[in-house]
Amino acid sequence: MSVAGALLFARYAYPPNELGYCGPPGARALLSSSADEIARRARAFEGAWAYLEFLAGVAGTADPLDERVVEAYWVGGPLLDAVVPERLVPFLRERFAGQLAGGWAEGGARAVAHHSFHVFEVYPWAALLRRTGHPHAASVLDRCRIRTGVVRDVRGETATVTCRPLVWDGERLTHGPPRAEVAAWSASGRTLLDGLAPGDRVSLHWDWVCDLITTEQATRIEDQERLRLA
Repeated sequence: MSVAGALLFARYAYPPNELGYCGPPGARALLSSSADEIARRARAFEGAWAYLEFLAGVAGTADPLDERVVEAYWVGGPLLDAVVPERLVPFLRERFAGQLAGGWAEGGARAVAHHSFHVFEVYPWAALLRRTGHPHAASVLDRCRIRTGVVRDVRGETATVTCRPLVWDGERLTHGPPRAEVAAWSASGRTLLDGLAPGDRVSLHWDWVCDLITTEQATRIEDQERLRLA
C-alpha cells in the first residue's frame, strides 16, 4: 500500500466525512491515524472507493490507494486518459445500482473516473437543479466539487482563500467572479498540511483546504470541471 496515496486520500476525503456525508464515523481519525488505518477506513467510502478500484485496474496495480490512482480521481492526470468510458459506465452501473437520477448511465462517452463526474452526473443534485432551480442544489454542487483557490490570509486554523463560486443563472451553472471565503486547514491541531502562507495555490473540498497544488494540478481540476459544466 502506498503511504503517500493513503495520506492524499485522507486530505480530500476528510471534509465530507467530518460532515457525515460519506465514510465511517470518526472522521478525525483521517487526520491522525496510520496509513494502514486510513486504508481500512477508505474502503467504507463507497463512492470514491469504486472509482479507485476501477482506476487501479486501469493502472495495472492491486493498490487502489496508489498515489497515481488517488490523484487521478481527486485532481486528474494522465491515468484518466487511459480510461475507456464505455467500460466505466457498466462498472459504475453495477456499483451504484439504483442511483440513476443524474442520467449518467446513458452518457457512456462522457464518463470519467474523476470526482467531478460523480458530483455533477452521478449525484442527483445537478438534475434537481435543472428541474427546480432550487438554490440548495446549486450550493451543494459548489461545495462538494473540488475547487481551486489562492490563500490571501492565514489566521490560526483557518485561511481566507479567493475562489470562483458556481452560479446558477436559471439555465446553466457558470463561474461567478472571484470571492473571498474562509476555510479550515487544521482541526484542533490536527492537519495533513505542513502549513499555509499567503499566495499558496490550494485545492478545497467543502469548507476545508485539502492540499497545496501546482499550477498544473489546478488546471487539471479546472479542466475536468469545465467538461462537466459544458
